[in-house]
Amino acid sequence: MLARMTGALRFSPAEIAGFAILAAVVFLVLPLALDTFRLNLAGKYLTYAFVAVGLVLCWGAGGILSLGQGVFFGLGGYCMAMFLKLEASTPAATRIQSTPGIPDFMDWNQLTALPWWWEPFHSLAFSLVAVVAVPVALAWIIGLAMFRRRVGGVYFAIITQSLAAILTILVIGQQGFTGGVNGITDLRTLLGWDIRTDAAKEILYFVNGALLFACLLLARFILKSKLGRVLVAMRDQEDRVRFSGYDVAQFKMFIFCAGAAFAGVGGAMFTLQVGFMSPTLVGIVPSIEMVIFCAVGGRLSILGAVYGTLLVNWAKTTFSESFPELWLLGLGALFIGVVMAFPNGLAGLYADHVEPRIRALLAWLGVRGAMPAPVAGGAAREMAPARSVAGGRQSGRSLQARGGASPEPGP
Repeated sequence: MLARMTGALRFSPAEIAGFAILAAVVFLVLPLALDTFRLNLAGKYLTYAFVAVGLVLCWGAGGILSLGQGVFFGLGGYCMAMFLKLEASTPAATRIQSTPGIPDFMDWNQLTALPWWWEPFHSLAFSLVAVVAVPVALAWIIGLAMFRRRVGGVYFAIITQSLAAILTILVIGQQGFTGGVNGITDLRTLLGWDIRTDAAKEILYFVNGALLFACLLLARFILKSKLGRVLVAMRDQEDRVRFSGYDVAQFKMFIFCAGAAFAGVGGAMFTLQVGFMSPTLVGIVPSIEMVIFCAVGGRLSILGAVYGTLLVNWAKTTFSESFPELWLLGLGALFIGVVMAFPNGLAGLYADHVEPRIRALLAWLGVRGAMPAPVAGGAAREMAPARSVAGGRQSGRSLQARGGASPEPGP
């Protein structure tokens, strides 16, 4: 067991280079090249990368396409927004209201007391736990209802999309409790620290980047472990994995909950960096956009998902500023072009076109074994489907080659 964990923690030179390059982009290039406003925009983009990395685990490794990840992103954001709003709604700050001490939108909707389920969010510790626990709990309930009944594929995607629509309607309809269509706004301080200043935004950007790298390392550990190999085998040959003694539903529930946890953390950081949370970030459109981020970066690469998120959002901002009437067409053309030309996204572009040339150059220079795996692709090779054995026959050994493991159950 210890040897397996050590193997999952061991980084190849190419992986180290990939993480180092991304760290240089996030912590050096962007802060030095951008002003505070643009840097805060980049920080907002990176909050979406949490969701994209989770989709690499669910969709790329596990074959579970969720079109409702915005739900978990929004739940994490609302949990953080509730704490910040309560901190900004002290009796002194809301003395002009009919009922001081409650959020302003509750007073506008003629509520006279704070709802009981808002009370625990006076505590920052509880709020931080809820940022992860609430999305994970909902994901576990969905997984228990769907995966135990072997609901998957397009049916699962449609159900998660419907969930995003339902939650959006619920949040907007319960205006007195959630802020309605405006969401939870006017968030000012975190334990007395003003999060609206330029210095605070810069600090939150670096905190956001550090949390993103923590999630990247955790995702990389999952993919490199035996669990990751079983997930890939399950994605390619689910029935064969089930017949080998594995509880497929448990594996799906775990990876779906992991993706929800990543999305919840991203939502909380979005609330801190942008200063509000609204139902527009919970619905169908943002959920589909998050899938696009993952697809453009490469659904088999955790690092590619981050680059894809940055690229698409940068293009979205640039097109909307330069061509306000045509920016949607430009963004659509970018997505269609990337998918048609590079089915595996930016990570596939690197692996198919850039890496072979670098290998050829290194070979010409006499350097051997310098690049054992794609830099940008990360775990793409481990997650790619293996070729079938001769004659189409597959044994337990061939399943292990495809990403499975020994037939004993359990990760």
